[in-house]
This record gives sequence, C-alpha cells and structure tokens, in this order.
Amino acid sequence: MTHVLNGRDAPASGTETLAALAAKTADEADRTGVLAPDVIAAFADSGIPRHFVPARWGGTDGGFTELTRTLTAVGQSCAAAAWIGSMFAYTARFATHLPVRAQEEVWADSPDTLWVPGLVPTGQSVRTEGGHRLSGRWTYVSGVEFADWALLAGPQHGPDASPPLFHAVPRAHFTVEHTWDAVGMRATGSHTVVLDDVEVPAHRTVPLAEVLSGFNKTSRSVQHNVPLAAVGGLTCIAPVLGAARSALSACVATVTGKRTGAAPGGTAALDGALARAAAELDSAALLVERVATVLDAGESRVHAMRNARDAAYAGQLLRDAVGGLMKAAGTAAQDRGSALQRNWRDVSIATSHAALRLEKAASAYADSLARG
Repeated sequence: MTHVLNGRDAPASGTETLAALAAKTADEADRTGVLAPDVIAAFADSGIPRHFVPARWGGTDGGFTELTRTLTAVGQSCAAAAWIGSMFAYTARFATHLPVRAQEEVWADSPDTLWVPGLVPTGQSVRTEGGHRLSGRWTYVSGVEFADWALLAGPQHGPDASPPLFHAVPRAHFTVEHTWDAVGMRATGSHTVVLDDVEVPAHRTVPLAEVLSGFNKTSRSVQHNVPLAAVGGLTCIAPVLGAARSALSACVATVTGKRTGAAPGGTAALDGALARAAAELDSAALLVERVATVLDAGESRVHAMRNARDAAYAGQLLRDAVGGLMKAAGTAAQDRGSALQRNWRDVSIATSHAALRLEKAASAYADSLARG
C-alpha cells in the first residue's frame, strides 16, 4: 500500500498497512471469529504492542493521544482488530509495574511481546517459598489465542492472605477454552484462560492494588502512573469510535440511491438522521480526545471520574448514532454482507463492556461531585 506525498509514492506506515489488512479480512474474521494471521503479524510494524513499553527495552514510551488515534484508524477497518490491539498495548502498560527482572525477561529480546489481561481476580493464588502457585479460570480475555504472556489477577485465601496479585504467565503455562461466540466483536477471540497449579516466581508478580492505583515503582513516566479509573474507558472506546465512523460511511453509501432524483425536501428525514449521527460521532470524538489529553498532561488523578464519565457517555453517543444509522438505511442495511450491520453489531457488543457502562461511571462521578 502506498500513498501520494508531494507528488511521489511514499511507503505506507505500519498503521496504514495494519488497517488495510484488517479491512481486507474484516468480513472473513467476523464469519470465522478469528483474525487473519497477516493481521496479527502486522501489529509489530504498527508499533501498537510496544507503544507503552519503556524505552530502556526498545519501546516507544508513547502517550495516550497518539495511541487513541491509531486504534481509531484501525477500528474503521475492523473493530475486533483494534480491540485486540488495544488489549496488547494497555496490558503492556500494566506490565510496566512488574519488577525490573520480569520486564527484562519479557522485553529483553523484543518490545513487541503480546500481552493480554485477566483483570478480575478469580481462581486461587497460593504462596510458596519462591512465589505463588496459580490455578483458575479467567473469562473474556480478548486476543488470548495470539498472546505471548497473560497478566492474571488472582486472590489469595485464608486468614493471613495478602491482597490480590497480578501474575505474569507465559503462553506455555496456560490453556485456552474457546468460549467466545458473541453476535458482535466476534474476532476478538475473548476466550477463557485456564491454569492448573502453575508456579509463578515472586518476581513475576505485583500487587493488583498498585496497578489499579497507578503508582508505578519502576517508572516515572506519566503514562505509567495513571489510575485505572481514569484510563479504563479509553481502552475500549477508540475501537468503537472507529467502527462508528465506518458505519457512517457505510450508511452514506447505502442511502445514496434514495437521495438521487428525490424531490426537493423529500429526504428531509433521512438527511436529518445522517446529520444527527455525524454530530453524535463528532461529539463523542471530542470527549475521547479530552480523556486522552488529560492523561498525557498528567492530570489523571484530578479528572479520573470525569474521564470515566466522558468515555462512557461517548460510548452511549456512538451506540445511539449507529442505531440511528441502521434505522435510516432501512432493509438494505440488514443484509448479512452489509458493513453497516457488522459495525452495528460490533458497537452494540463493545459498548456493553463494564468500562463503558454509563450508570457505573455516573455514580462514581456523582460521588466525586459530592466530595467536592
């Protein structure tokens, strides 16, 4: 893929190549529930897996605004590809909290290690002389089929139990149960991770509370010291924004024939629906950009609850916009091969994620207002 720059052909960027491959294979990925191998291979050249990796390991040490724009662009081609890319990047950001010895193990050879998260503490972590033995099941782990490492939250039990830990586990030490078969975001491969009494050395663990609170003992970089509440919704919303933009383009292409030759004013309802959806997309994009800008400015602790509110409300705007586009397009949009209906399914499923549930974010935001 090339693009014209100053009248000359210039090589495509890694992001453009990834987006082109994702677009080419999006329908097949939706049908099979698996991203194409070429798409997974293209992630490394896109810079997404290394985006938050510390520079000492060859990573980008990048910021939130740039990554959000990249994931949104990929999401316009394939929401599932952007979602998995987001998991790779943001779980690597979690991994910067691990002890330096563990970071060296996973990034010394390449900063493009593919990480996936199991954020909800499940199973059981049993303390041993050299670390912990971890067993259990972690559901909805997006991208796990392609992961090199998983970062899994596990509780300890008993009267003297310590708080939950994040455990870094290499792919060879866990199995995957294929449990994801949703109507949308099908190719995210959000399957179940299973561990059976796996030894995890102490240096591959970090208290979950440290990661959630955003206080990093190994890095002073702004992007590595952000509480989860302030950034969580951003992890999910960029792929949704991309999918919604794709839906708008698909709707315009679908309804062009309805507008051609229509009497003046005869398409007022259709035109109004398109304008409303476009405005909702633009409004959501502004909110998403503010979330990323706040994080890059180091203001995450001041505006954490507002960030969560903004991301969740952006999700509602995008869900409403795509729903309106489906209604406006009519029967033509219902065809199984329609890009609009695929985007509609993807947006509907993605915005059901806990990080984009407005009622939860609204309660936390209201509490913050009450505290002053």
